[in-house]
Amino acid sequence: MRGVLCLGNIVFDVLVRPVTELRWNTTSWVDSIRHTMGGNGANTAYALAVLGTPVRLLGWVGTDAAGAALLERLSRAGVETDFVRRVNAPTATTVSLVNEQGDRFLLHAPGVSLEAFREPPELAGPLVRGIGHVHLANLFAIPGLRRHGPAMLRWARQAGLRTSLDTGWDQHDRWMRDLEPALPWSDLVFVNREETLALTGTADLPEAARAFTARGARTIVFKLGAEGCALWHDGRLVRVPAFEVPVADTTGAGDCFAGAFLAALARGLRWEEAARFANAAAALTVAELGATEGLRSWDEVQRWMRTARPRAAG
Repeated sequence: MRGVLCLGNIVFDVLVRPVTELRWNTTSWVDSIRHTMGGNGANTAYALAVLGTPVRLLGWVGTDAAGAALLERLSRAGVETDFVRRVNAPTATTVSLVNEQGDRFLLHAPGVSLEAFREPPELAGPLVRGIGHVHLANLFAIPGLRRHGPAMLRWARQAGLRTSLDTGWDQHDRWMRDLEPALPWSDLVFVNREETLALTGTADLPEAARAFTARGARTIVFKLGAEGCALWHDGRLVRVPAFEVPVADTTGAGDCFAGAFLAALARGLRWEEAARFANAAAALTVAELGATEGLRSWDEVQRWMRTARPRAAG
């Protein structure tokens, strides 16, 4: 099995739950404040490793204690972190406020992410040895990836590697202006419902898929939360339902979904099979508090799927 090179951010996450309301100049007691791992790059790479796929992570952390703790956790899971760069700046940090329904509000301090990927790394030599797939975990999360991500995907494709990207949320509201140059070099695009509307101006999935493919994308996976996902491939939309689970926290579920989807492709599963497996891995994730705490091994997810109940449509 060839590995995946994951490009993206690595974040120290402070998870607070449940938050029922925000009122200035008051104090609210909560059940849990947990320090954990976050970041699109870290979460996706961690999911790949837990699911048994060789994965190498390229990202940036600070030389602080948070950066050291994140690298230790990633390495323990099996993520190759030799190419993670440490610089004298704060590790990126997010405070995730989660309500009783599992929805979240994020406060993000980018820290070292502002320094990351200032120059595009050359996708050659030891960095891509044994790699068959390059995944850009969030085009919009890091300014350097916004600038250089399309060129990096182009280099990967020209080297014969499969490519994918996860769009993420664009707080700078540039959306398709920055994404469009990357689409011709993306074999697979992951995008959620809110991002789809912002990028294409439509919530109609076939119409949105055509907007992406008209700009060069090939296969689109729409992440639809409680509805599961929808796969646009070869001009056809296929919906794959989610599984029925109690929702504790949706933080990181989209990253774990993408990692599980790529892990399934690495094992040779077909597109629709990969979508169903990714739905299962994401379902187990949202049932636990924390972005990656609910992840299980490949065999455990497969066993769980045999008895799990698909969520009813509508």
